[in-house]
Amino acid sequence: MQRDKFFREIENLQHPNETLVKTHCSYCGMQCGMNLRVDTRTNKIIGVEPRYDWPVNVGKMCPKGVTAYQQTNHDDRILKPLIRDDKSLKGTIKGFREASWDEAYDLIAKNFQKLQQAYGKDSLSVFSGVSMTNEKCYLTGKFARVALGTRYIDYNGRFCMSSAAGGFLRSFGVDRGSTLPWTDLHETDCLFIAGSNTAECHPTSMFRVWHVQERGGYLIVADPRETPIARRADVHLDLRPGTDLALANGILNLLIENGHVDEQFVNNHTNGFEETKELVKQFTPEYTSEITGVLPEKIIRAAEIYGKAPNAVVMFARGIEQQHKGVDNVSAYTNMALITGKIGRPKSGVATFTGQGNGQGGREHGQKSDLLPGYRKLTNPQHVKEVSEFWGITPEEMPEPGVSAYEMFELMDQKVIRGLYLLCSNPAVSAPNSNFVRKALKDLDFMVCSDFYLSESAEFADVILPAVTWSEDEGTVTNLEGRIIKINKAQEPLGESKPDWQIQVELAERLGRGKYFSHLKTAVDVADEFRAATKGGYADYSGATWDKIEKQDGVFWPCKSEEDEGTPHMFLDKKFYHPDGKAKICALPYRPPAEEPDEEYPLRLTTGRVVYHYLSGNQTRRIQFLRDMCPEPYIEIHPETAAKYDIKHEELVRLYTRRGEAIYKVKIIEAIRKDTVFVPYHFGHDQSINLLTNPALDPISRMPEFKACAAQIDKSIKKVH
Repeated sequence: MQRDKFFREIENLQHPNETLVKTHCSYCGMQCGMNLRVDTRTNKIIGVEPRYDWPVNVGKMCPKGVTAYQQTNHDDRILKPLIRDDKSLKGTIKGFREASWDEAYDLIAKNFQKLQQAYGKDSLSVFSGVSMTNEKCYLTGKFARVALGTRYIDYNGRFCMSSAAGGFLRSFGVDRGSTLPWTDLHETDCLFIAGSNTAECHPTSMFRVWHVQERGGYLIVADPRETPIARRADVHLDLRPGTDLALANGILNLLIENGHVDEQFVNNHTNGFEETKELVKQFTPEYTSEITGVLPEKIIRAAEIYGKAPNAVVMFARGIEQQHKGVDNVSAYTNMALITGKIGRPKSGVATFTGQGNGQGGREHGQKSDLLPGYRKLTNPQHVKEVSEFWGITPEEMPEPGVSAYEMFELMDQKVIRGLYLLCSNPAVSAPNSNFVRKALKDLDFMVCSDFYLSESAEFADVILPAVTWSEDEGTVTNLEGRIIKINKAQEPLGESKPDWQIQVELAERLGRGKYFSHLKTAVDVADEFRAATKGGYADYSGATWDKIEKQDGVFWPCKSEEDEGTPHMFLDKKFYHPDGKAKICALPYRPPAEEPDEEYPLRLTTGRVVYHYLSGNQTRRIQFLRDMCPEPYIEIHPETAAKYDIKHEELVRLYTRRGEAIYKVKIIEAIRKDTVFVPYHFGHDQSINLLTNPALDPISRMPEFKACAAQIDKSIKKVH
């Protein structure tokens, strides 16, 4: 009580010309609570203060969160619509002029209608992102299918959370990124974390990790690199990139052999155990070590710790998911919780570290190529009927499912897709095999981009629409726990910028589809329609009112009525979402990465984040402090590998794969495998590591294999001084 009073007093200590607006960070799935400082004389955001009352981060913030407010009034903001007069300059920042909203809307409507009249409705596409609110994500899906009538919509979460979604759907029958609240984590006995550089990517989770160890619990980390969290691990499973499936099967085999199976749980609440038991028998510690490169004794110790722990949580991130077998990896690690019965109760379960701010909610409500609001499926006629009736169209008018994000670029290259409406995403940097993607964007007949900065992708646009930042609008997002939270507006939109929901409502009117959108006058209107649209779906948000979110410190979905307080813990009744109410233990044969090293390309390339940047870096590379801390990309190389190539620290080298090449400064570091090199992915143009990455797709999630491909390095002439 004294502590809470102290923190309340701190928050009340503010300048007389300031007000504090309670909200959440704009970046990762932690969605840390923060107070934005607003100058009441200018009504401008001038700073940030921690929120000690928010249960997820309790006042802790990372370098990105501390500086997030600097996005809003940045000099690089786009303040008026821009129109490109010279198409020969596509792919550059040149050739744009300022225009009015009317001129921009008229040009967009004219070109969109012209393309659809000539080539059909599916000649247009929408590519969106999940750093938007749930309400904007919902309306973007409706805009694509009702205003444009196109089947081709997908989103950047395809490159982030799609494998987690596919794995959870297969194992549980439902996709929620965490089966338990984050406040349970520090009370568990074991954390098994695979493919997550947690200390840099989700740093405000780390106090819970340390607390587990301080209480006598254990930390197991599976990662090719000795990241900061791996250095503190009781067991570091330093596997080769792309071999997680073998590691998970090897640990599963040991859990079964050593008597850690909860037979009552398995028999009553799961299917598939016997088949899986038979398959994993071959994954002895020695065989698993041969594939993964992890010492057998480490594998044995990790299985012993997890198996004996009274409570445990299996956690993972993009390291295991961004592979062409990412869905299998997710289900394989989930198998550990299912066979031991460490799920469906407090302090135990499965969770993924969501990458983007609304990576959970953004995939549930219609941006994904095959989904409709509430996690309804376009392949289910009843679901199509329900949403069609809600939107006021016939089921026959509802477009068929489209294709995944990378496959949309392939269709652009084939001239099946000729127009694009891009918002809240930067695929010219974030998509794999970027040379191909950039060519596809450049060759489009017409492209519209909505953004608040002129990103690398916006350089290919014919029209750029100025959008608002997160602090200039309001709505909900769903954090990595499945907790629906409220983003509050802190200042009015800068210049002539508008929120994306308003742009879509106004553009629908120009396209002759206004009757389906014109009733949406405010963010509250969109929120009310969004909640109603989810009612009855798997991801039911209908009871998550803004008032309830405020009173309860967020609401965990599903929340099916105003009386329903939400669902912090999933499966407490041991009922899963498959038709028979049981979870599925999956028998998953090992598959190697799509590209294995060979004589020509002997190294393994993997990619990831650094603490100072976010996604493609379109926001964070503009913030002076963050840019100073990490001004450019680099390549991590083990000392023995560097010696083999006669490479010195901070020397420039050429890194290349079968798809492209780039020049990077060398960072010689022992915290990486000798057969592996690492490059962060936050940088654009010729510094982008995604010029080199492999677009091989997971057969279920259609996730590209960002995390493992064959590569080679050679020395350049020039040195860094």
